Amino acid sequence: MTPPVRTGPGVAAESISLGVLTDMTGPFKGSSVFRIRGYELYLADVNKRGGVCGRRVELKQKDHAYDVQKALDGYFDLEPQVLGFIDVAGQPMTAAIEPDLMQTRALTVPGSWAASLLGNPHMMVVGTTYDLDIINGLDHFKRKGLLTAGDTIGHVHLRGSFGDNALEGSRFVAENWGMKISEQAVTETTANLIEQITALKAAGTKVLVLSLTPPQTAAAVGIAAQLGWQVPILSSAVSYDPAIMQSPVAPVFAKQVLLTSPVAPWSSDAEGVRELRDAYHQRFPGEEGTLNTVHGYTVAMAFVAVLEKACNKKDLTRDGVLRAFHDTNNLKTKSLTGELRFSLVGRPSATQSYMARPDAKVPGTLKVEETLYESELVKLKGTRAR
Repeated sequence: MTPPVRTGPGVAAESISLGVLTDMTGPFKGSSVFRIRGYELYLADVNKRGGVCGRRVELKQKDHAYDVQKALDGYFDLEPQVLGFIDVAGQPMTAAIEPDLMQTRALTVPGSWAASLLGNPHMMVVGTTYDLDIINGLDHFKRKGLLTAGDTIGHVHLRGSFGDNALEGSRFVAENWGMKISEQAVTETTANLIEQITALKAAGTKVLVLSLTPPQTAAAVGIAAQLGWQVPILSSAVSYDPAIMQSPVAPVFAKQVLLTSPVAPWSSDAEGVRELRDAYHQRFPGEEGTLNTVHGYTVAMAFVAVLEKACNKKDLTRDGVLRAFHDTNNLKTKSLTGELRFSLVGRPSATQSYMARPDAKVPGTLKVEETLYESELVKLKGTRAR
C-alpha cells in the first residue's frame, strides 16, 4: 500500500494554499499586480495538469500597502492558512516577519534579490543577487571599451539592503580591476539628486551606477541630461518603471541606460518567456506584461518544482518542503533565469544576468542587449565567499 502524503498548514485534501503578502494599493502597486499575474498564469497551467500531489495550488492574498504594521497583521492572519509564502514584498516588511519565519519554518520568497537574505534557510531568492547583477553589467561596459583600469565608477545608492548590496558589486569591480569608485548615498525620501549627480560628474566618472527607486532613477537620468553629461548609466531592473518611456526623459534612457536583471525581459526570445506571453495574451488580450510578470512566472516555476519534489518524498509538511528546497539543484527554467540551485545556504541561486536597453517600441519597453551572462569576476567573488 502506498504511504499517505504527510501534510501540514495550508494543505487540504484538494488544495495547497500559498500566501501573497504584497503592496496592492501603495507605491509598488504596479509591480505587484504584474508579478501576481505571473504566479497565476503558471499555477493555472499546473492546475490544468492536475496540480501538485493531486491538489490545486491556490493563492491567499493580503495587501499591506507598504506599511509594516499592516504587513504584520496580514502575515499573522495568513500564516496558519498557508504552506508557505510565494511573495513577501518590501524589505521593511520582510525584516519584520523574518524572526517569526524562523519559528514557523514556512518557505518564503522575498520580493528582493538582496544577498543579506541568503543566510536565512527559509528564504528562496530566485536568481542573481544585486551585487552580481552590477558586476555582470559593469563587465558588459568593460567589454565594450567604456570602462578600463584607472577609470572612476560613480555610484548613487539607497541606504539599505538593496543599495548597499548593489554597491558591493561596484566596489568589488573597482578593487579587482584597478579602478576608483566615487560613492553617493541617499535615502528613499531624497527627492533632489542634483548635488549627487553634479559631484560624480566632477569626479570624472566614466560609468554611472544607479541603485535607487524608479522615480529617483528617472530624476537622476534627467539631471545628467540637463548637465549635458552623456555618461553610460547602469541600473538594476528593479529601479526601472516602464512608465518612464512615456516621459520626457525617455530618449535619454534609450541612449544612455543599460539595465541588468536576474530574469528575462518581457520581449526576450527565451522559451519560457514565449510560453508566458502566449498564455498572457490569451488571458489579457491587447495587453502586454512586464519584467515583473516574468519574475512572478519564474518564482512560481521554482516554488512548484520544490513542492513536486516534496510530494515525491510524500512529505508536504513545512519541514518536508524545506528539505526539498535545500535539495533542489540544476533547476532549468527555460532561460527565464540562469539554472537555479538552492542547496548552498548563503550562496545565490543563480549567477547570470540579462542586459536590456529601454525601448518604447518594444513590448514591455525593454530590448535584450545580452542574454544570460556571467562575468569571470562573479566566479571569483563566489570562490572568495566559500
